[in-house]
Amino acid sequence: MDKGSDALLAQPVLAILGPTGAGKSRFAVEVALAFRGEVISCDSMAVYRGVDIGTDKPSLSERRGVRHHLIDVVEPGAFFSAGAFRAKALEAIREIRGREALPIIVGGTGLYARALLDGMAPAPPRNEALRERLKAIAERSGAGKLHRILQRLDPASASRLHQGDALRVIRAIEVRLVTGRPMSRLIEERPFGRESLSRVLRLCLTAPRQVLYNRIERRAEAMVQLGLVEEVKALVEAGKLKGPVAKAIGYSEIARYLKGEIGLEQALALIKQRSRNLAKRQLTWFRRESGLIWLDIETEAWKSNAMERIRRWREAPGGQPGN
Repeated sequence: MDKGSDALLAQPVLAILGPTGAGKSRFAVEVALAFRGEVISCDSMAVYRGVDIGTDKPSLSERRGVRHHLIDVVEPGAFFSAGAFRAKALEAIREIRGREALPIIVGGTGLYARALLDGMAPAPPRNEALRERLKAIAERSGAGKLHRILQRLDPASASRLHQGDALRVIRAIEVRLVTGRPMSRLIEERPFGRESLSRVLRLCLTAPRQVLYNRIERRAEAMVQLGLVEEVKALVEAGKLKGPVAKAIGYSEIARYLKGEIGLEQALALIKQRSRNLAKRQLTWFRRESGLIWLDIETEAWKSNAMERIRRWREAPGGQPGN
């Protein structure tokens, strides 16, 4: 790694992480306005264009003039990995620091956050011949066949991936067959070394489980009222409801509704259930991470305490961007 890369990894970075529904995006904008920052979205679905309401992307008015990065960077159906996220996020950090502003990583995709902040586990390049054989299996026997293969090869990855997420299932099988080691183990080992960012303040928003679930359910209802059905219909008609987006929370359920398989009320109930399950998985993930400062958004002074902590971190020797 050259000196330029070393210098980039040593830049101060603020991370605001946590489960869906915790209010990370709105808080991040407040922080950015208070400390002259720019937001880097850490959300595996927000990278896709035209996928707005169901991913709860902050609108232009909600961004309040704060620059946002890693939103709307690829078309639905494109393959986007943790490695691709890390590369683009590091580019964004370089640009933000060039403006002597504070990079603020915001989101709930734990794997992406780990890849950026702590470094990537080594993984082999894509093996196109193997991929074609796996795709042929899926076309001949269905996506469930590939998922069953992954269950035998890497049960931990299989439990994390939906069988319909063919791109990631194929990648997990590919890694296992090429390296002889499960992708889940590569992720767990996390050989950070010089690839990790060295000056990061990590905040994690949370709330009592039922409070979080209530917020999630209200947001799901609001999404339908804001036009989620119309958004999914437009994606279907444009031939863009494919890849990971086709299985994303909200999009999969509304697509089934549009096909007449389920009613709208049932679709909404499924969205709420999957969103609650996602929040539970996110909380479990972040509880395993080290160095997080947990902030309960139900406590009275959480926001002012967080702002004060950020201020002290910035003013500490070597902690303030622009020094």
